[in-house]
Amino acid sequence: MLDKWVNRADLAESAINERHGARVWGLPRSNLGLVAWPANTKEKLFVRWHYWWQAHYLDCLVDAANRRTTKARRERIRYTIRGIALRNIKKLTSNKYFDDKAWLALALGRADKVRKVRAPKSLQALEFNIIGGIDSLTGVLPWRSGETFYNVPSNGPAAIMMARTGRLDQAIAITDWIFDNLIDDDGLVMDGLRMRMHGPDLVRNIHPYCQGVALGACLEIALKLRERSGVSSTNVDSVRDADIAEDSMRFISHIRSLVEAVHRRMANRNNVIDWDTGDGDGGLFKGILVRYLADVAVRLPDDSAANKRTKRLAARMVLDSAESVWAHRLEVDGLPIFATDWTSDARLPQNFGLGSSGLNEIVSVVRVDERDLSVQLSGWMLMEAAARVAGHENEKTASATT
Repeated sequence: MLDKWVNRADLAESAINERHGARVWGLPRSNLGLVAWPANTKEKLFVRWHYWWQAHYLDCLVDAANRRTTKARRERIRYTIRGIALRNIKKLTSNKYFDDKAWLALALGRADKVRKVRAPKSLQALEFNIIGGIDSLTGVLPWRSGETFYNVPSNGPAAIMMARTGRLDQAIAITDWIFDNLIDDDGLVMDGLRMRMHGPDLVRNIHPYCQGVALGACLEIALKLRERSGVSSTNVDSVRDADIAEDSMRFISHIRSLVEAVHRRMANRNNVIDWDTGDGDGGLFKGILVRYLADVAVRLPDDSAANKRTKRLAARMVLDSAESVWAHRLEVDGLPIFATDWTSDARLPQNFGLGSSGLNEIVSVVRVDERDLSVQLSGWMLMEAAARVAGHENEKTASATT
């Protein structure tokens, strides 16, 4: 099963790099993802800047390098980091949206761990900038500078970053705020909280990526707390829940409940994530969710029956979603185009029925969700998540037979 998913992830990588990968303004040793395929002139020139889409493109490049590090993959990661810096023009901190900056900090932090790749020195400044944005009244990040909207898309990835970089107390405070204030009656994470003159106003919208980052933050915190308390994240069969740090178990309980809620409310009877996210920014939402479901399936300690059930459920949603998306793909020149709806057939992001209009005019008239880089990145993220889960299951099978 592993070889199948590795091959599919490789094909997804090739599809996006060949269709979307491009130099920034023709400059050598630079790379970014064109935000659509086929791209019009403005898109080829990167006129509009999609800061956080490129962060997820970089994240996917790191996924591929983590499966198998090659010179070409390392080079593309380096060129993409340079491309982001070039197109941003100013410092990476020159962005008013904290969710954008948190996503890039996460991607750069992961890239820094790829062999023979180094994140730019500006990563530390970016992390400090994010931390410096925490509101003194609420103790969490606003969506953007000067805003009174405090949401999970900003605070979730920031909490993951904080936990990974040793700022555990800040990560815990932010994640506690999310679970204290933003869980709905179905157990899902709501979008955020807006401060009004009359008091706080809940923004009750439910998005897949909010569930994903909440899972990611809880997992990073739980594993760090277990380390702090001397409990290994593996080979702990003899350790009872009561012996594990109480705080760690609190976050593990959040993971168990949230995975169940996602399965109950966001997946269909075939375990496929079935939530309408469309195009644009929404195109990334399901991919982010499965990235962190895979993280749970692989890294959550399997030292209790409840954790094992959660891991199996997370793995099932990843693998069954990936099977559905692959079955519904289109192929152009042997490479996949993924659907925005993971239960329906992908649509070709072109329309040849508009007479003699040029392609650039066609794509400006006909809106096909599959044209967006965000939608295709979600498909690639899903294939990488499936490859990771399948690899983990292979390792477990191999260790059980030795």
